[in-house]
Amino acid sequence: MQILMRQRLMDLQMFDRGSIYLAKLYPSKGSEVGKTRPVLVLQTDMLNHIGHTTVIIVPLTTQCIANAYPLRFPIHKRAQLKQTSDLLCDQLRAIDINRLLPIKIASLSNDEMLAVESQVQIVLGFE
Repeated sequence: MQILMRQRLMDLQMFDRGSIYLAKLYPSKGSEVGKTRPVLVLQTDMLNHIGHTTVIIVPLTTQCIANAYPLRFPIHKRAQLKQTSDLLCDQLRAIDINRLLPIKIASLSNDEMLAVESQVQIVLGFE
């Protein structure tokens, strides 16, 4: 019963585009990033706020690499994001919302989101 109640609460949780949350990305396969780590919600709030059961995310890593454009985007530590990190723009994926922990760690500015969108478009061949 308790698991079912938690499931219902998670289904009602809304996540915001441009915000960073922790996500349980295990098990992973091959070169996929795994473990519990911060992720950026990239998906539109139109889907995030209607109870859509999956969300498109971009994982973060603290293993920063300089000059890795367009594969990585640097995020300086802020709020509850305790370490400067890189967004892994080539590792975006859809995950079930139950993988996300419902505590917002940090948010990106509008300018940062525009830059991330531009890099993701390049990675996906949309530009």
